[in-house]
Amino acid sequence: MGLINEVLFVGALLLFGALLLSAVSQRAGVPVLLVFLAVGLFATEIPGAPPNPIDTTTAALIGNLALAVILLDGGLRTRVATFRLVAAPALTLATVGVLLSAAVVGAFAILLLGLDWRYGLLLGAIVGSTDAAAVFALLRSGGTRLNERVGATLEVESGANDPMAVFLTLACIELINSPDASWTSLLAMFATQLGIGLAGGWLLGRVLASIVGRVRLGEGLLALLIQSGGLLIFAATSLAHGSGFLAIYLAGIIVGRDEARVNEDVLRASDGLAWLAQAGMFLILGIFTDVKDLLVVAPIALLIACALIFVARPFAVAVCLLPFRYPPRENAFIGWMGLRGAVPIVLGLFPLLAGVPGAPLLFHVAFFSVLLSLTLQGGTLRLAARLARVTVREVSPVLAVAPVEACAQPRELVQLRVLPGASIVERPLDELAWPAGVRFAEMLRNGAVSTAATLQPGDVVALLSPKESVVELEALFAPAGAAAEWSLGADVTLGDLRDYYGLEIPAHATPVQSLGEFMRAQLNQRPASGDAVAVGALVLTVRNASGGAISRVGLRVLSPARPVR
Repeated sequence: MGLINEVLFVGALLLFGALLLSAVSQRAGVPVLLVFLAVGLFATEIPGAPPNPIDTTTAALIGNLALAVILLDGGLRTRVATFRLVAAPALTLATVGVLLSAAVVGAFAILLLGLDWRYGLLLGAIVGSTDAAAVFALLRSGGTRLNERVGATLEVESGANDPMAVFLTLACIELINSPDASWTSLLAMFATQLGIGLAGGWLLGRVLASIVGRVRLGEGLLALLIQSGGLLIFAATSLAHGSGFLAIYLAGIIVGRDEARVNEDVLRASDGLAWLAQAGMFLILGIFTDVKDLLVVAPIALLIACALIFVARPFAVAVCLLPFRYPPRENAFIGWMGLRGAVPIVLGLFPLLAGVPGAPLLFHVAFFSVLLSLTLQGGTLRLAARLARVTVREVSPVLAVAPVEACAQPRELVQLRVLPGASIVERPLDELAWPAGVRFAEMLRNGAVSTAATLQPGDVVALLSPKESVVELEALFAPAGAAAEWSLGADVTLGDLRDYYGLEIPAHATPVQSLGEFMRAQLNQRPASGDAVAVGALVLTVRNASGGAISRVGLRVLSPARPVR
């Protein structure tokens, strides 16, 4: 019992200390995951600490288990409409992009380390994929909201690229340990993993979704049921020689479609489990690694990591996104945000488990690459997003507008967020003069229904309103003195703008075409909030968009000499 209590004490102390340091690191702009990794890394350097407290098999087991939990949580939060919006570019990055990154890193490894091409490609495969844990954590905790197109591309790519990285890693190990292995057998292995992974995720995900829809449990227990079911899908698919990572991510997307059952409370509980998995995984992987071994490979690992960050990733993104016509600034940001995290470290354990000669060198180079990626790329997330102009400004307080069915007079249910500087902040609700016909429904504060007497920035208010009053409500909830921009519904036609503003309709459009349809076509069917389209002296701005559907459009009239920003 003495040993058990000591292990529990040390483990709890490390986790508690890492969480306290994380609170400080967030204010300093240091990624939280880097803190967990650093605490585990230096825990074994404390005098009296055992040199190798965790073996390779245990580290790999914990790593795979934690990644499965994280991927399921990411899938639950990925809406089908959002997935469809970026499916083609994100899946291209998740397959071709991983292969290109691995090839470029492998070429540098061959030149710098003098490795055989199989070892070089193995190292490239290990570090070739972005990490869902790092991407999901930084996007949700970094205080930065990316536009939907960019954020969804990064999340779907990181959630879907693990199967390709796993396949390449296993294929290279097979080529090293069995030089006579044929490319036909390797391609058959990839097809098997992909096919069984997709089938297992789809079929078992639907079964799990059906169970979740029928079982009545509290939010905490329901989150545990979903996680345990997801792990069952992961294990069953892996046992059938499919990609468990792909299966559990796809299953999460399917289960998450039931928004009535998988609500915000369930997602918060799932988020807590995912954070526990991330914290434990990074601590364990840090404890498993020896600082002295990292220092030995540091000079050459630094060169390999720089090749990955500054050459391989940007090159792969530029090639893969070229057909999809992303703006250059978005290409640059996605290329820079190729975060590496626990996945490369876990994949670095595979050669150790397989007994590949020289595997420790590959593992430590991969570990060093992750450290540099989290420090350099993760630490500059906010700055890079600001420079690339991919953040979403809250240009409109309108969150959602839905028609009320079976109503004698046409009304809409409008949800608005109180923006900082709005004239209604700190005003008593019972003293507010709503536009004619508007009725108050409820107010939400911090995600829960509130009965507070006054409004605060960030509060969400639901109102029943005539359609023509939405513009007046928008002015009430927006910052006082904000730049004039008319707010229009996406169903307004180009003919309407011609009649009111003298718009010259482009040759490729028609007067009956709605603004939503016109802007979707102009933005390659992937519109995101903040996108702007200039049509003569008018500038149309996407104010609200989700899953590729535009709900509201902003309209500005430019003077002839004023360019569009």
